[in-house]
Amino acid sequence: MKETKYTRIGEKTLWTKLANGLSVCIVPKPGFARKYAFFSTRYGGMDMRFQLNGEWLDTPAGIAHYLEHKMFDTEEGNALQDLTKNGAEPNAFTSNAITAYYFDSTEHFYDNLKILLSFVSVPYFTEESVAKEQGIIGQEIGMIEDNPEWQVYKRLIECLYKTSPARVSVAGSVESISHITAQTLYDCHKAFYTPSNMCLCVVGDVDAAQVLSITEEILPKEGGPVIPRDYGGEENLTPAVKESVCRMEVSMPSFLAGFKCRPGKGGEAQMRQNLIGDLACDVLMGESSPLYAKLYADGLINGSFGSCYEMLPGVAYAYAGGDSNDPKAVQQAIIKEAARLVKEGIDDAYYQRIVRANFGSTLKSLNSFENIAVSMVEGYFHGYDPYRFPEVFDSIGKEDLIDFLRENIVESHGAISIINPKEESNS
Repeated sequence: MKETKYTRIGEKTLWTKLANGLSVCIVPKPGFARKYAFFSTRYGGMDMRFQLNGEWLDTPAGIAHYLEHKMFDTEEGNALQDLTKNGAEPNAFTSNAITAYYFDSTEHFYDNLKILLSFVSVPYFTEESVAKEQGIIGQEIGMIEDNPEWQVYKRLIECLYKTSPARVSVAGSVESISHITAQTLYDCHKAFYTPSNMCLCVVGDVDAAQVLSITEEILPKEGGPVIPRDYGGEENLTPAVKESVCRMEVSMPSFLAGFKCRPGKGGEAQMRQNLIGDLACDVLMGESSPLYAKLYADGLINGSFGSCYEMLPGVAYAYAGGDSNDPKAVQQAIIKEAARLVKEGIDDAYYQRIVRANFGSTLKSLNSFENIAVSMVEGYFHGYDPYRFPEVFDSIGKEDLIDFLRENIVESHGAISIINPKEESNS
């Protein structure tokens, strides 16, 4: 295994690629009783259109999430129950870009690792069990759709993008999942749950040789082909729609104002772009920013206000929002403040505080085995080393943030999603 030491953060990683194409990362944590395994495939909610055996296939929205739900089924029973009985705390999730299965335990780690690798690599579905799951996931979708926080976000993405699969919920819709069959799930598993499309990250005080031995023993010997995906052509930075307004059961208006940004291209440049976006959002409208203080003092925002920068396959966007009685005034204030910072510059002392706070937050995240594993796997899938963040922070200056604001936080790139309270009945 290739060992890399990171003296600035006091960490070390071990990486290797097995003959079947699986990348394995071990992050040693000597002396810790807790051990954490994270097994992920580069297959998420946005991977609905892909090429298999030379043919382009369109699959139903929500299939990656559906597959995640069904993967715990085994011919003998349920892997979730097996792991729990063995002292592990297992779970799984599906995002836009990846699906992951994981557990942590303080004992029986290697036995649990065998269970994890086995059920993820050997699918077991029946038409009866797949049909039964449709009702369960359908209820989950219904609860999501009734959630104002989800609706305001979903409607913002639909405003920003015309064709990107980012517009589509990871869980799909009740209608879309009705088209999923056991065979569809087997086909998607065969395409994406291959060792060469996956990554295993183990964090803890473990025997690296034993981890590799178990992995080589259980997983398929062949890696599988590279699967081309289609996320649609790169869109221009003009939103599809400038505004979305609807009514739901909320006590006061809720909103998100978003701005389309250039998508990432992978590699360390993508990690750098992500850090710049995060820093720019904090400088512009974070809790310690002049804009936040002014909006709060004017009663335009409350403690629910927050901002974020997101990068997904083929798209990137910055957004901010919360509760407000005048969402459009907040949106315009954000645009105006971005223009002021571009024209007048960013106060150096304030900038340094924001950088130190973000660096400290990133450093603190290394205390979490979960955060370490997720960052390692995402970094691998996108071609960068997340533990090089100190060097990437060093490469960023105020001008990078100003360029980000100049290029992205502008009226022409913006859209707003608003949810107003339902009107009171006159009866």
